[in-house]
Amino acid sequence: MQRIHRHNQGDVFGRAPLRRPGAVGVTGNEVAPATATPATMSAPARSGSRFVGRAGSMANPLVRERENARLYEYERGVKDAFDTIVPVLKEISALQHEADFERRAQDIARREFGFELPAEILADAWIDQLDMRRLYAWCTFQTYRTFCDDFFSNDPLAADDANSIEGFLQTCGFHTLDITPCADGRLAHLIRYVLRLPHRAVRRKSYAGALFSIEDSLQKWQEVELSRFREGRPNTADAPTRYLKMVAYHFSSVDPHHEGCAAHGSDDAKAAGAGLDLLNGFREAVENSFCCGASIDLLLIGLDTDTDAIRVHVPDAAGQLSLERYIDALDLYSSTAMGDADRARHDIHDAVRQSAPGVAEGMARLIERLIENNFSQIAYVRTNHGQHYADIGHAERFIGAGVGFEEIQLRNLMYFAYLDTVEEATADLDVGIKIFTGLNIRHGLPAPIVVRFDYHGNVPGARERAAQRCARVTNAITARYADQFERGLLHVMQVVRDCKSDHAEIEVLDCTVNPRQGGGH
Repeated sequence: MQRIHRHNQGDVFGRAPLRRPGAVGVTGNEVAPATATPATMSAPARSGSRFVGRAGSMANPLVRERENARLYEYERGVKDAFDTIVPVLKEISALQHEADFERRAQDIARREFGFELPAEILADAWIDQLDMRRLYAWCTFQTYRTFCDDFFSNDPLAADDANSIEGFLQTCGFHTLDITPCADGRLAHLIRYVLRLPHRAVRRKSYAGALFSIEDSLQKWQEVELSRFREGRPNTADAPTRYLKMVAYHFSSVDPHHEGCAAHGSDDAKAAGAGLDLLNGFREAVENSFCCGASIDLLLIGLDTDTDAIRVHVPDAAGQLSLERYIDALDLYSSTAMGDADRARHDIHDAVRQSAPGVAEGMARLIERLIENNFSQIAYVRTNHGQHYADIGHAERFIGAGVGFEEIQLRNLMYFAYLDTVEEATADLDVGIKIFTGLNIRHGLPAPIVVRFDYHGNVPGARERAAQRCARVTNAITARYADQFERGLLHVMQVVRDCKSDHAEIEVLDCTVNPRQGGGH
């Protein structure tokens, strides 16, 4: 992916928006322009009018090929921007004792990154050695900022059905879709890619092991219901719709005993069972806390993080879920590949109703939609990666800690630790550091951590409180991992954002790469 190279001389984090070739909004099965074919892909074969993926298997008639090409182009471009950092810094490092090093290093950075490097780090290279750890962390943070600015300014993952999804959900009998996936980076793309839903149309809140807080969810349910009473948003309180809570657990088909959910010891049954227990506990909490038949609907799905195929546990006529009762989207994808689109949809329709006779019609139609959407993602993986991803384990580029990160809709880009304080998320942060010990620290590179707290700009003092939380969490992180921090093997960037505005950019408050905050050498 190419980038537009612009440098803001007055900003130490000079911004250079990502450029996506041919990134015009397109839908359906239109033929993608030749420029949209990723350079790293071999040209896919075609058999008659049916697309044949790189893995050699025939794609399903419900696959949206054009959308797949556009989503792959975006994902590859963002990840390439992060993955370029190490080879470019190696090139710069080899020049550090050459004449005119600083100018040559900045020329390379502008050409390859689209931004300049901190002048003070380059200027000190002649004294001892170029501080590659600080440079690596700075480049990672700058690339993240560039990625965020592009996301919020240009909406590159805009869905073509974004304006209709709320209406569709309401016709299915739901006014809110609240999804809790595991915080594992291999599920970060669940909304926009795996389920092909508009990311702003649903609530996503990730927890390690998908072990969400019932109290937090109950508070969100109250907030939604109050908005219906007071504002008629998303619909009025007398509308016959309900709050739908979904949990997404995960498993590995390639290495089930090692690459499943770490929070559950790669035990698929334990991961699914924990999600089901929390869902039932949440429904009971709503019913016990409020009168007049207050309740919610529940949905449980599993994600194979190697193939991106989902399994959907279909509720029965009473709305009850069972771990043994589910539909495997990959099986349906294969069995419907030879027919036409109408036949494929008919088979999905029958499979849902046969799985759980009496399932509510609205729930059934939503599940049908999710399965059909997932067909495109199954083809996406097969076309671009083969039968499964090569990186079946962790391959995240940085750690995110705090509240926010709406823009992270890409697989294995960020390991996420949702937290208000470090103390309450110690286990999650320790897992993140353990992951990055293998990915980075063992090789002498730092673990980059973005501490972020989004705030509501219409609430007086909200930004100041978010900034204070950033500073407090950063201090706690650098104290907890003092050894790594003092050796320059951990760096933190503090970020806030006004989440009341869809297009507000992130605001960088401080960064340990800056000399006055230390962080070792």
